[in-house]
Amino acid sequence: MVMRSWPAPTVVALPDHGGPLSVHDTVTGSRRTITPGATARMYVCGITPYDAAHLGHAFTYLTFDLVNRVWRDAGHTVDYVQNITDIDDPLLERAAATGQDWQELAAREIQVFREDMAALRILPPRAFLGVVESMDLIADFVARLRAQGVTYEVDGDIYFSAADAPGFGSLSQLDRTAMLELFAERGGDPGRAGKKDQLDWLLWRAERPGEPAWDTPLGRGRPGWHVECSAISVHELGMGFDLNGGGDDLIFPHHEMGAAEACCATGSRPQARHYLHVAMVGLDGEKMSKSRGNLVFVSQLRKAGTDPMAIRLALLAHHYRTAWEWTDADLRTAEQRLERWRAAAAVENAPDARPLLARVRSALADDLDTATALAAVDEWADAALSGSGDDPDAPALMRTTVDTLLGVALDR
Repeated sequence: MVMRSWPAPTVVALPDHGGPLSVHDTVTGSRRTITPGATARMYVCGITPYDAAHLGHAFTYLTFDLVNRVWRDAGHTVDYVQNITDIDDPLLERAAATGQDWQELAAREIQVFREDMAALRILPPRAFLGVVESMDLIADFVARLRAQGVTYEVDGDIYFSAADAPGFGSLSQLDRTAMLELFAERGGDPGRAGKKDQLDWLLWRAERPGEPAWDTPLGRGRPGWHVECSAISVHELGMGFDLNGGGDDLIFPHHEMGAAEACCATGSRPQARHYLHVAMVGLDGEKMSKSRGNLVFVSQLRKAGTDPMAIRLALLAHHYRTAWEWTDADLRTAEQRLERWRAAAAVENAPDARPLLARVRSALADDLDTATALAAVDEWADAALSGSGDDPDAPALMRTTVDTLLGVALDR
């Protein structure tokens, strides 16, 4: 199956250009200003499609959508790449548990994901690649690692040797005890017999009875988890791309191990110049996750008649680095805000919107400070609805500012 992205919303250019984007960089643990060239290159890890996109996923992809919009507003072309993990243990386990064909399950959930992203007006990636369609690419990448002497075999499986990766651990800044704990929690196999080190990870899984496998020069099998993103990102964006990101549960092991693979395969550093990670969304006191089953799905909210722009506004009310819990009150507040903004955008004369544009640009460039951006629009809307202002062009500029920078369409 060849992946296709979702339709792109129209993005109208604003007057002049915004400034450079400053974000919290995971590697340094500090604020850094990203300075791309004419083309800003970004890779974001995609979903494993054994269930539809929940609000935690939506929050993550909304965050990188804001990055995309800020860069475009600053005058950059954005080369955005995202994968889909359309073959992995959780997908096979879900298919087996529900009596479904794993390919049909993946295809259905990928389509729901596309529809959710389009409804939320997330700008689509230039390349949206599945693991299955990238099998030859990934196998070749593993072969490159083997040629560098950083792999070994255990019963036909190919492992990466963490000891052979210079600077391993520098991305996550974790000690070995913490690494081992997270590795066990997040898909690793620290206790497998025959490994040289508990932290060594699976690059290529040899064929097992009853499991899908592909013919490659490595033998029949399928990739491990981390190698897909390193192989795809290096192939599509090269080394040293501007931003690599995902949820903060990917810092270790996924991004740490992927960076080690990319650097060893290419002989250059870094894989990405900056790493940005998004905090988790919770429900009822727990992180929203498929394993816990405490999920609120974008598709379910849409099916119930919720305006996708209200969902987007509910997510925008929270900062990407702060964990938070979804409540019905979030949605009610967002719906009220949306109605107020739409009413304000429909007035004939309103306060000058150029200061509003400047405030929203400044807030987003400052570590994606969405709360300040929303407050600026709220203030303008309150003034417009009170009858203040006499600028007939202001409502149109307000609508374009909100649409282009925040991704919220005010047309009904």
